[in-house]
Amino acid sequence: MTQLDHQIHSMGPEVMGTRIFKLAAFLYGITAYLVFFVTILYAIGFVMGVMVPKTIDTGTDTPPVEAVLINLLLMSLFAVQHSVMARKQFKAWWTQFVPKPVERSTYVLFASLSLLLLFWQWRPLPAIIWNVENHDLAVTLVTLSFAGWILVFTSTYLINHFELFGLHQVTNHLIGKEMAPPRFKTPLLYNFVRHPIYLGFIVAFWAAPTMTGGHLLFAAVTTLYIFVGIALEEHDLVALFGDEYRDYKQRVSMLIPWRRSL
Repeated sequence: MTQLDHQIHSMGPEVMGTRIFKLAAFLYGITAYLVFFVTILYAIGFVMGVMVPKTIDTGTDTPPVEAVLINLLLMSLFAVQHSVMARKQFKAWWTQFVPKPVERSTYVLFASLSLLLLFWQWRPLPAIIWNVENHDLAVTLVTLSFAGWILVFTSTYLINHFELFGLHQVTNHLIGKEMAPPRFKTPLLYNFVRHPIYLGFIVAFWAAPTMTGGHLLFAAVTTLYIFVGIALEEHDLVALFGDEYRDYKQRVSMLIPWRRSL
């Protein structure tokens, strides 16, 4: 075992309980959250093609086959990172090296960095798949896309936005407060669909007045990943909440609000 390994493994409660570590963990969590916030704002501009220097339809001209392969690799990197680091087994191993109070913040930071890499290296595929020329319909689609992003943000706040992105954990650690055990709840929108966050992303990605080949590739692959992510997430939720979540699945639809809980 190297000296660094020894230092990592020796970071027990006596170290994590020190004031300087608590402050460092809090500042780290704030930094990770700010990186996430900048990333998600850039994602809106990237997908919608507004107010950012590089969008889904701009960048290095690349032969179509090469562009598709590079883009698929970038999206796969994000998908693997995002899914693997969220699994219970990975967390059990990961927290041997990363202190538990900053585990969620580290996950958020890595996800943000992988997205920023995708935005930076994305290759455009400018072929037009469809283009809505009717002004009113085009405006409606843009409005619908914005509504999708609003649904994403609103849904995160309904289930504790700050815990989802790691701030709650580092704040509680700073003030010496234990995290409450996970509790199953279905606030507002979660009584209509089980995954309003994912629904918001799908709407935001597909509601485009001009759909290029690159945008279509991004929307299709991310939608496929969303369904894979839902399967993995619901497997974990059933393991955590048991019959309570199984009953919820029976009462409330996954993405399309065609049935409601009683």
